[in-house]
Amino acid sequence: MLQLDDQDPAARLGDWLTGAGAVLDVVKTYEQPLPGSLADHRGLVVLGGAMGALDDLDHPWLADVRKLLSHAVAKRVPTLAVCLGAQLLAAATGGQVRRGPHGPEVGVMLVAKRDVAGRDPLFADLPWTPDVLQFHQDEIALLPPTAELLASSPKYPNQAFRVGDVVYGVQFHIETTPEMVARWAQGAPELVATVPPARLDPERIERGHEDIREVWQPFAERFVRLAAGEVSVPRNLPLV
Repeated sequence: MLQLDDQDPAARLGDWLTGAGAVLDVVKTYEQPLPGSLADHRGLVVLGGAMGALDDLDHPWLADVRKLLSHAVAKRVPTLAVCLGAQLLAAATGGQVRRGPHGPEVGVMLVAKRDVAGRDPLFADLPWTPDVLQFHQDEIALLPPTAELLASSPKYPNQAFRVGDVVYGVQFHIETTPEMVARWAQGAPELVATVPPARLDPERIERGHEDIREVWQPFAERFVRLAAGEVSVPRNLPLV
């Protein structure tokens, strides 16, 4: 697991993964070297962060993260890339990331599954409009050429996608706690100012996180089974 920012740890996602039997090897990319390959790992999780996907000047290790994500696609290593992680995945595999022209997405919101998600091994069992936590101002403007779009939102369509058969990116967050969101909001007043205050009401955030848990904990458990080789990948999924 790659943690890209000290303000975005694995939190609940880490608990869900370990509860499903995964052993996490957490690499804090801002203070530790990345592995050269994934030969000793069954899967890869890349978390979010406040920097941009191409901010290599200030965070030179971002290039190594993109390289490792490209390696994961080439070697068919089951991967889950979250928010900034998804943007890095897109950038590493031929997509395009930019500042979102319609302003930030912030708060507990819904995304809508695409019809094709009904045959995806991880997304098929999700409800059609699952709750997620949004906190981003950059967007994945163009998906990689080999990607399949799995979920969208009205503001920014590329919310969840799969590259190849086992590498997933989600623009939103599923790992957060209400306390994490409160810290992010305090540290990013310019983003918070773009949404109605009710969007970040503590009670609303608390209720939203319970809804997120109900939907995304089983998703995380399925990802562990995918990484363990216990989930079959349909043959009609596109391969790279």
